[in-house]
Amino acid sequence: MQRFLPSALLLIIGATMAQAQILYTLSGTVRDSASQQPIPRAAVVLDYEKATTGTYTDGQGNFSIKTRSGQHVLVVRQLGFVPYRATISIRENRTLNVFLPSVSSQLEEVVVTSKGYDRNVRQPLLGVSQINIATLKKMPAALGEVDILRSLQMLPGVTSVGEAANGVNIRGGTTDQNLILLDDTPIFNPTHMFGLFSVFPPDAVSGLDLYKGNVPARYGGRAASVLDISLRNPDLNQFHLTGGVSLVANRLTVETPIVKGKLALMVSGRGAFNDFLLRAVSPRFDNIRAKFGDGTAKLFWRVNDNNTVTAMGYLSQDLFQTNLLGSLANVNAVNTQYAQQTANGMVRWFHAINPRLNVQTTALVSQYIPRILSTEDSTDNKVVLKQSLLQRQLKSNLNYQLENQKIEIGLSGTHYRLNPGELIPGNSLAVNYQKTPIENALELAIHAEDEISLSDKLALSAGLRYSHFLNLGPSVVRRYAGSETGAVPDATTVVDSTVYGAGQVTKQYGGLEPRLGLRYALTPNSSIKLGYNLMRQYLQVITNTTTPLPTSRWKTSDAHIQPQISQLFSAGYFQNSKNNIFELSAEVYWRSTQHILDYKPGADFLLQPYPETQLLPGRSKAYGMELMVSKKKGELTGWVNYTYARTLNQVNMGTDFQQQINNGNWYSANYDRPHSLNMSLTINQGKHHSFSFNFAYSTGRPYTAPEGFIRYQNRTYPYYNERNQYRLPDYHRLDFAWNIYNPSMKNRRWQGHWTFTVYNLYGRKNVYSIFFRTEGQATNPYRLSIFGAPIPSLTYNFEFK
Repeated sequence: MQRFLPSALLLIIGATMAQAQILYTLSGTVRDSASQQPIPRAAVVLDYEKATTGTYTDGQGNFSIKTRSGQHVLVVRQLGFVPYRATISIRENRTLNVFLPSVSSQLEEVVVTSKGYDRNVRQPLLGVSQINIATLKKMPAALGEVDILRSLQMLPGVTSVGEAANGVNIRGGTTDQNLILLDDTPIFNPTHMFGLFSVFPPDAVSGLDLYKGNVPARYGGRAASVLDISLRNPDLNQFHLTGGVSLVANRLTVETPIVKGKLALMVSGRGAFNDFLLRAVSPRFDNIRAKFGDGTAKLFWRVNDNNTVTAMGYLSQDLFQTNLLGSLANVNAVNTQYAQQTANGMVRWFHAINPRLNVQTTALVSQYIPRILSTEDSTDNKVVLKQSLLQRQLKSNLNYQLENQKIEIGLSGTHYRLNPGELIPGNSLAVNYQKTPIENALELAIHAEDEISLSDKLALSAGLRYSHFLNLGPSVVRRYAGSETGAVPDATTVVDSTVYGAGQVTKQYGGLEPRLGLRYALTPNSSIKLGYNLMRQYLQVITNTTTPLPTSRWKTSDAHIQPQISQLFSAGYFQNSKNNIFELSAEVYWRSTQHILDYKPGADFLLQPYPETQLLPGRSKAYGMELMVSKKKGELTGWVNYTYARTLNQVNMGTDFQQQINNGNWYSANYDRPHSLNMSLTINQGKHHSFSFNFAYSTGRPYTAPEGFIRYQNRTYPYYNERNQYRLPDYHRLDFAWNIYNPSMKNRRWQGHWTFTVYNLYGRKNVYSIFFRTEGQATNPYRLSIFGAPIPSLTYNFEFK
């Protein structure tokens, strides 16, 4: 028996080794999944343990590989086709037929140009961009939150002043020069948490269009660009449930038919209430409160084949509490709260007169209320500084579609009501009630636009808008000495004042706003374009901070503040590959803006009834070049772009130094960042995995530093000479995201996937600002970084049908 066991063991080991040495044959044919034609010279690779073997298909698409038994990873590749990956078990000779989808037959994974097939070459418009929502959800996001504004910054010509900036700067424009629309309703503050997250519900958004060059004539009221975000219509026939859970916020979207095929409702909400995690990280955050939420509801009613009615409501709220920031003047506060609310509503009626002619009428209202609340140290009483902006609008468009021509005619009326500031003391004995005068204004507009193909090579988009603005009473308008000759208003030079009653016109402005785009096709896949835009802006933010705070003051044009007038000239070259897999674009632009607003040294806009005495009008010029290459289909998708851009301001209103900035010379704007390089890549690894990388580089923004310090009565005061004369260090960052899609596949009605994200992968300590602090007898500079380390996050997203 003792001799038998070793012999049997050796026999088993020998048989196993012999079996392992047996080679089996894997053979088959590789074909096009659409045409069923064989694909020659396709690479067929087998990975087994640490060994790799492979071959190529012959002229008939056939292949044959000998390998050992076991689990193998099979990869089949050919240029122009989507790779095939599978884990297969080989225990005997095996035949396997592989079908590869053509890349050209895929839906576009990445769209960074105008909507529609090949429209970036064919459409006679420049500077029109779109990001596919599915692509946006794959991109890395800060703290796991899908963010439209942060994703837009990966496009050429779109920047911000920093990681916690309230909004974006587009082609040399300030943040308030961007018209941001959510289902036609204006958004005055597009961010949560001082710029960390955008306010748009990602699960409810169907698409977004960014117009940074040619702006269609139906848009008006801003000087730089238009970001038009559309919410999707709810499904009329099927119930959907989508959402997500992360460390920052939780999301849930429900859409359900009420009357199948006729009436449906979508409700989407998001909330962030996890600020208790801050207190768990460090005792320094014990007094920090950070919460936000937004929600939208959309009702879609298909009345009949010719009529539909859409209604939308949107609500957004923020609350941020800290004891690290300053409180209101004359208030000894234990903490300060920054709260803001946006409430929008819209009703739209669409009527098809015939298949080519339709009319769309929209009524909307938007209200934005920012507040600062300071809690007094001796009591729990809150002193509140409240502002509000109310916009109501009625507009109607008539659209006529021909085979090679599209005509649009429309008109609109908009009413503005602003409460610039109201100080509510509550029960405080140290603070008095104050209120600045209410502002009322009316903006009327009419427009017409014609987009026509004149020939196979030449296409034209010509639009004309006329806008008329009326500043309305009740109000008191001062007259200052020298105002007739263009002198800057000064509080010490008041000559007299005029009192206007309710509804009386105190000042009016208006003018034509031509829009022109021209496309000439060089080949079926390439074209050159020229564009011109003129836009007028009657509503603006006035601030003396680098990035406008949520509580920054909005101001209408009036007798002393003229509307901003911007003219943009642009030209570009566009080329697509034969199958529209690759896109190449190169654009240059020049933009000139009149009547921009900057602030006098020491300006204070808080509860200021006459802000014109704190402002300096000037002009701005912006120019640049934008280069971009994108790959829209295949296993690897994404884009790379480079932008060279400059934005310079000039304020030279007289010989007095208080009426000039930098001695009347051109100086860099706060957001002037000459060089930007962005790269966004997504690698799709079969049905269950995708990996995404974002890399961003830009020149540091300008900042103002004191030229020296003055010691007076044992106190140190900074001395400033020129504005924006230094630059922060260059900014760069790499982000990573790994998406795992429905790994179990057990319930096909329930689709879930995990997203693992690392923001700032290599822990770059990018400088947001440089500030100075007096310590003893010395004043020392310090750098402030928002994100100075890698930030990992994990999010679970789900969908149920």
